[in-house]
Amino acid sequence: MISVLIVDDDPFIRESLKLLVGMDAEVEVIGAAAHGAEALELLEGGARADVVLMDIRMPICDGVEGTQRIRERFPDVRVLMLTTFDDDDYIVEALQNGASGYLLKNIPPDRIIQGIKTVHDGNMLIHPDIARKLTGMLRPTSHNAPAEPSAMDHYGLTPAEKNIVSLIADGLSNKEIASQLFLSEGTIKNYVTEILGKLNLRDRTQIAIFYLKKGQGSVGNRG
Repeated sequence: MISVLIVDDDPFIRESLKLLVGMDAEVEVIGAAAHGAEALELLEGGARADVVLMDIRMPICDGVEGTQRIRERFPDVRVLMLTTFDDDDYIVEALQNGASGYLLKNIPPDRIIQGIKTVHDGNMLIHPDIARKLTGMLRPTSHNAPAEPSAMDHYGLTPAEKNIVSLIADGLSNKEIASQLFLSEGTIKNYVTEILGKLNLRDRTQIAIFYLKKGQGSVGNRG
């Protein structure tokens, strides 16, 4: 059973999400909060959530700040953001604060449930349209571009590891990467562990941010 905490300042949306998410036999809604600080209080008070479904724009403590505070205090809790295309300014900051991905508010209920399960399994979830926005927002400019095209080389990544980094940045799960590269899912998990160690990063989200900031143009051929 996946325990979920819902965070949204709109009481109608909170109640709707509680009903929709609770319909799945594998998901249990353990509480709801009106902003990020209230969500943190519930967790500190003993609420045990595997995934926090977090709105971005909220008074008192928005989703970006809420994600940072929750991830600092409870690093094993996954945070899945609810967003609209108008939230571009928040996207990078929330990912940097440890969010595991984004869902658009207008997607069908089954996609929300699947998204919860995806991030609970340790995968990153970014809508393809948002991934393209992220790429544009994080792509190095002429002022901050790496000095040489092999900017990732000094991190000691092998060509295979560089390839997997780029696929993670595209939002692919371990299973999808394994299928594309004709490897087992266990092998991909081992690769990801090695990559995290070499880059001194915490999770797949940070791998994606690392690639989008420093690795574009320096990763080897995919597939």
